[in-house]
Amino acid sequence: MYARFVDCRPREAYLAGHVPGAAHADPELDLTGDVGGGRHPLPSEESFAAWASAAGIGPGALVVGYDEGTGWAARLWWLLRHFGHDDAAVLRFDAWHGPLRLGTEQLQRAEFVPRPRGGDTAEADELLGRLGDPGLTLVDARAPERWRGDVEPIDPVAGRIPGARNRFFQDETPLPRELLDADELVVYCGSGVTACAVLHELFLAGREDARLYPGSFSEWYGLGPVERG
Repeated sequence: MYARFVDCRPREAYLAGHVPGAAHADPELDLTGDVGGGRHPLPSEESFAAWASAAGIGPGALVVGYDEGTGWAARLWWLLRHFGHDDAAVLRFDAWHGPLRLGTEQLQRAEFVPRPRGGDTAEADELLGRLGDPGLTLVDARAPERWRGDVEPIDPVAGRIPGARNRFFQDETPLPRELLDADELVVYCGSGVTACAVLHELFLAGREDARLYPGSFSEWYGLGPVERG
């Protein structure tokens, strides 16, 4: 096994100083695509495999994605698992105390073979049909004020999916017991990025079955009812 660091920050930050040998994942180009709805649709398996191969991610690679707490490294972690590559981890850039390298890297190409995982996403139709279902726990990873609908700095409508609980992706307190004990868990955020940080947190706590709603609120507000307060 070999380690492949992946910098999930904007390209200018990567060029200004990155972990030596790290590949770069452009959040808007490599970790976003055109599959599904919302502001950050998922990449297709073909486009993700092309990027991962060029980034040197192949069999035997332990991929360590890092960012500055934005959620994009967790998005990479989730996408890798979604496409069948389980050996992945998430790191905060400020936890790296080693040397940094400027500019770009000459990376040895690998062959990433996607093996899409089933059952790790939820779509709007399912959620619409299960509103009020006590067996399904929806988790909103946005800041509490956005969850309540007090403010909405990005989408044109404020609020949340009815019945959703709030678990802010930057909350460092232990996960509530009722989340860990829930029958089914679906996590969303504004556009399917920071939700992955909560999914990573749930994964580490033993809830590998929690699913992502990729379209998240940026898709939902135009399709279903919205709750505030």
